[in-house]
Amino acid sequence: MAEVTTLDQANGQAGQPQLVLQKIYVKDVSFEAPNAPQIFQEIGENEQAQPQVQLNLGQSATDLGGDLYEVVLSLTLTCTLGERTAYLAEVQQAGVFGIAGFDAADRDGVIGSYCPNLLFPYARQVISSLVLEGGFPPFLLQPINFDALFAEQQRRAAGGGEAPTLNS
Repeated sequence: MAEVTTLDQANGQAGQPQLVLQKIYVKDVSFEAPNAPQIFQEIGENEQAQPQVQLNLGQSATDLGGDLYEVVLSLTLTCTLGERTAYLAEVQQAGVFGIAGFDAADRDGVIGSYCPNLLFPYARQVISSLVLEGGFPPFLLQPINFDALFAEQQRRAAGGGEAPTLNS
């Protein structure tokens, strides 16, 4: 069994804010092309038809104890052509982070903004590979400002509103 490095061992500074990335991994992945192979013919026959792409984004964090947190960034990309689904790609990109020495607000900011920022390029690569290997033209997700999303979530929580969702 692999030895887990504690935060104090990693930095050698007790009491200082510490952030240690322990592991990045794909927790779950799925790709569906429910209308293949007919959808490929529709795309080829109607070059001017514009596919519509919708991105749903979510994240969750689990306290694993001992200043360790699992953060999971969930991306679901749905591409439709007219009324038909061309493909559906889903990934849950996860990471285990050692987070210690932060006050609660700063820790929440690290979990809600920094960690998803770190996980996003990995999730983007998985989505891109799934779409390409599914036989569709390459798709590159645009960068996401997790700092702004976290700030909006905090603002809505303070005002009693609902948490934001991202659809693009």
